[in-house]
Parts: sequence; structure tokens; C-alpha cells
Amino acid sequence: MTTTEIPKTEPPIATTGAGIDLSGLDLAAILCSRVCHDLIGPVAAVINGLELLEIEDDPAMGKEAVDLIGKSAKSASAKLQFCRLAFGASGAPGGELDTGEAEVAARSMIDTERTKLKWEGAPRKVAKNAVKAVLNLCLVAQSCVPRAGTVVVTLEGEGAAAGFRVGAHGANPRMPPRVSDLLLNRAEGAPVDAHVIHAYYAGCLARSVGLNLAIMTAPDAITFALDPGQAPIAAETQS
Repeated sequence: MTTTEIPKTEPPIATTGAGIDLSGLDLAAILCSRVCHDLIGPVAAVINGLELLEIEDDPAMGKEAVDLIGKSAKSASAKLQFCRLAFGASGAPGGELDTGEAEVAARSMIDTERTKLKWEGAPRKVAKNAVKAVLNLCLVAQSCVPRAGTVVVTLEGEGAAAGFRVGAHGANPRMPPRVSDLLLNRAEGAPVDAHVIHAYYAGCLARSVGLNLAIMTAPDAITFALDPGQAPIAAETQS
């Protein structure tokens, strides 16, 4: 097993040198693009189902349209709930979030026919940005097992000593291009778009609450570890 650890002196969102220089405006715009990207599919399916109901007289086709609308609306709702916690303000600035709420949101997003979610650890309240970092890492882990696999989230410790493990388990897990560099903020000039913004954002969130991020690889798993250790970023730069 190999481990890559982020330096404890790694700077926050706006960086120079070997890091990524992404402005707050760009971050907000790309995150909004990511939310729209996630919602376009199910919302379009709802519209298609409604259009089918308007023109179709066959009861069987009508039932199929209703099923499509229901399934797509449920998918859109799950994605919105997840995005609210993973990308949004999610409560008072600098506050805490219940990991039980995060588990529900993650399960609705990650638990599919292709990937399953295993969440280990009793519910507890921890720093909001730590929970958001875990949720964004869940998306990263899901992308590491594109065919089939299990995303395993493990909660360790309490309060300021809380740590987390997010693992992608499956046959030959693969890190998508750019993701590890974006997580560790070491890809100067690398493009940051809606497809990988969650990786960059996860690293920013972790650093904002003083969590060290490490990536551990094995033949059947890629694990992202968040452990307390560095000084949190000043409040004005928190996401």
C-alpha cells in the first residue's frame, strides 16, 4: 500500500506556485455548473414523461410515463438534497452538521445499481466543512469504481479529534485523471471543470478545518484519509 500525504503547510483555496489559483467567483460558477449537470438528466426525464402523457392514449404507455416521472422526480430530489449538503451553506457558518443527515444524503446519491454505500460509525455532530469534505470524497470514491463497487465511509473519533476514511472498493479501482492532483492542490494550470470540481473542493474543505488529506492505494481499494493535524484556515477563507 502506498500513501501520498498533503504537506501541512499547503495553502488555502487561492494559491500560487505549484498549487491551483482558482478565484472565489470561479469556484462558485463551476460548483453551480456541477449542480446543473447533475440535475439536467432527471429533470429532462420528468419533462419527457409529461409530454408522453399528453400525447399517449394507451393506458400501458401512460403507466410507463407515470413511472418515469416518479423515478426521475425522486432522483432529482435526492441529488438536490445531496448538493445542498455537499456544496451549499448547510446551516450557520462555522457550525456543525450531523453525520446521520449526511449519511442519508450520501445513501440517496451513492447507493445505486452500480455502487453501494457502507457507512460505519454512530451519528455525531462535527464541523460542517468536515462533513462536506466527506460527501465530496464520496463522489470521488464513486468515480474510482465506474463499473461496480462499494464506497465505504468510516467515522473515527469525536469533536476536534474526529477523523474519516472514505474508500472505493472494487475490482481494479482507478483514479480518474487530474483527481489526485486536485485533491492535493498540486496541479498548476490543470483545468478545473464541473466534472472534477468536487475533488478540488474536497481538498479546500479539508484544509479549512485543519484536516490532513492522504490517499492510500491498494490493488482492490483506494482510500482517502482525513485526519486532524494542521492549523485550520482563517475564517474568512472557509468555504
